[in-house]
Amino acid sequence: MTAAAARGEAAFNDADNVDDMYLTFALADEEYGVGIGVVTEIVGMQRIMSVPDMPHYIKGVINLRGKVIPLMDARLRFGMSERPYDDRTVVIVMDVEDALIGLIVDGVSEVLEIPPTQVDAHGQFGKGGKSVISGIGKVGDRVSILLDTGVLVSDSDVTLPPDLL
Repeated sequence: MTAAAARGEAAFNDADNVDDMYLTFALADEEYGVGIGVVTEIVGMQRIMSVPDMPHYIKGVINLRGKVIPLMDARLRFGMSERPYDDRTVVIVMDVEDALIGLIVDGVSEVLEIPPTQVDAHGQFGKGGKSVISGIGKVGDRVSILLDTGVLVSDSDVTLPPDLL
């Protein structure tokens, strides 16, 4: 037994890979996941300042410790019905391609390790172009829709004008 195991700590070794770790969250009755490597923090809902001329799924911006962060409502981005925010609604703050963006989700589940052997490839998703789905991850009986965050926020409408940042 390792010293870390004796203390009840998780022992990480070279075989552990952050690329296989996903933060899972709920949207309606489905479970989604984003790579933990892009997640900077999870915060509760805050006062949202509206920004004109943004797509309907960009709810506005928040000021998080002096940083202006655009907020994308994941439900609206995926064409789901809007629902009122409640005490379980959170913002997943992500750093995607050196830009911070907040993803509003119904609630966070947990961090799961999903090895590549348990991910069905994304090639079957989308319409011949880039898909927001990077794959479908399976852990036991659980199935999570894994998102390609680069594609999720690549819409040019998501970019805020530089004078707002």
